[in-house]
Amino acid sequence: MRSSRLHVLDTGPDPARPRLVKVVEAGELAARAGYSRPHTLHCGPDGVFLSCLGGADGADGEDGPGGVALLDHETFDVLRAWETERGPQRLAYDVWWHLRQNIAVTSEWGSPSMIEDGLVPELLLDRRYGHAVHFWDLETGRHLQRVDLGDENQMVLELRPSHDPEATWGFVNTVVDVEDLSASVWLWTREGAEFTVRKVITLPAEPARAEDLPPALRPFGAVPPLITDIDLSVDDRWLYVSAWGTGDLLQYDVRDPLRPSLTASVRLGGIAGRGTHPAEPDVPLSGGSQMVELSRDGRRVYVTNSLYAAWDEQFYPEGIDPWMVKLDADTSGGGLGVDGGFFPHGADFGGLRVHQTRLEGGDASSDSYCYRR
Repeated sequence: MRSSRLHVLDTGPDPARPRLVKVVEAGELAARAGYSRPHTLHCGPDGVFLSCLGGADGADGEDGPGGVALLDHETFDVLRAWETERGPQRLAYDVWWHLRQNIAVTSEWGSPSMIEDGLVPELLLDRRYGHAVHFWDLETGRHLQRVDLGDENQMVLELRPSHDPEATWGFVNTVVDVEDLSASVWLWTREGAEFTVRKVITLPAEPARAEDLPPALRPFGAVPPLITDIDLSVDDRWLYVSAWGTGDLLQYDVRDPLRPSLTASVRLGGIAGRGTHPAEPDVPLSGGSQMVELSRDGRRVYVTNSLYAAWDEQFYPEGIDPWMVKLDADTSGGGLGVDGGFFPHGADFGGLRVHQTRLEGGDASSDSYCYRR
């Protein structure tokens, strides 16, 4: 993100020794698409979709607007900006779609200056971070509809559309409600030509002693859940919600997407609760449950603990010792158990923080659709 470079590595010959084959420089991304600060990649129709948080040089500088760059499937050359009619969209984060319905969806975090040096409290309290979801014509890149979730619901991040190609619903999370420090998950559905978005899960803040809180949270006397990631199983039955502030990983049965039912919860780290791992039960985990990835069969759940260095230091000022945890999921009636024999952490990552994992052969958030047999 900071360099605005994209690195392409060939993992085919030997995944343990990826080979760098191309670097897309910041200048190419800016000149051909008008963007900077690349974040999320998806292989889609007409090319590789690359969401970007920042714009290139211009009236607003690199602060915007952010959007989606389109890359060639084979050469990875930057082709152009995907959007043709942006409408009111300015802030960017994730991009996904409903392929059969020719609908794209995007979410909002913030511009580079709002993110790169950490959370800006004044902007948060002034409700300046993203709080809307956008719907687009996927083929043409034309903006269709903006749905505002309310400016109290700051930072609209991860989009998880149904994997069923005939469906037009999906989940998206917000990080924090500035009125009560809660976090939430929302469901979008299509009703005729229009989309509606409604809150279906709310996680309240947890009271905490001031001495257990980082300086930024002491005036509030509570730990905000800070939902930073969600993941939907390939069969569309299970939703996993990662609350980086409290450290909780929660499993919901979402066979009825309008009424998610909580089926399991495991605490891994957290600002005040400091859950542990069975491999080292006497050592509180640093950081908290953050990015979550799910195997295609739904049985293995992987969680990592670092969000972004500048933000890590605000919420976990004592430092983050990197870890990745595997949990075994009950895919019949629900349930989560931490695998005590899987715990890469600390020196296993060479002192570097770990953010996200992808699984060989695909995973729940890499596969955008599946057809019933």
